[in-house]
Amino acid sequence: MSKFIFSLLLGLVLIGPKPLLPDSKLAKNVRAKVWPRLQDELNAKGLKPGSPLYIRIFKEEDALEVWVKSGRSFKFFKSYNICFFSGGLGTKTRKGDLKSPEGFYLIRPGQLNPASTYHLAINIGYPNKLERAKGYTGDAIMIHGICASDGCYAMTNEGIEDIYTLIYQAFAGAQKTMHLDIFPFRMDEAHMKKYAGSSVISFWRNLKPGYDWFERSQMPAEVGLKNKQYTFQY
Repeated sequence: MSKFIFSLLLGLVLIGPKPLLPDSKLAKNVRAKVWPRLQDELNAKGLKPGSPLYIRIFKEEDALEVWVKSGRSFKFFKSYNICFFSGGLGTKTRKGDLKSPEGFYLIRPGQLNPASTYHLAINIGYPNKLERAKGYTGDAIMIHGICASDGCYAMTNEGIEDIYTLIYQAFAGAQKTMHLDIFPFRMDEAHMKKYAGSSVISFWRNLKPGYDWFERSQMPAEVGLKNKQYTFQY
């Protein structure tokens, strides 16, 4: 094989239009079971199956929300109950602290784990850039099934089957990265006042502009980092 042909083939592998998605017999069987129903539910709300997704979590409500791209913004699709997370409000900072993270994360196709011992799982991407800059430790923090957690967000098996399938199908479509925003609570003025005395209120105030932007625009903010603080581009 000539060097030119080899380079061309390598380029197609590296920059091809759709990355390979991790898969398993379990994940395939789950898709066959739940995807027809999910397509019906999406269509009933005027949403196109396989469209890009945005996900956000509210710890205080034990809620994971799925939003679906429609036109220039995202529309609410469905909320799933979080079966269990550990450590209460406040973000994870070190391995073994049994806390579940809060902050802004990106999910890519390689973070899907269809062979998880927790039924199905998605790695949230902790630690993110801010958390690494602060020296936070820990890894393999997931959204998964089997209602048990020591730092992850555990769903029911039925819940993770829906969530995993929706994410898989979005990646199988056009989406390359997916925003996942995790908040302690809905960051309206009433909640910010309620928790004003918390030892981590300064961190939560740093999360609030990202929350506010989505509430106004139904589009996730692009998140950056400066001086160990989140910054936002709208």
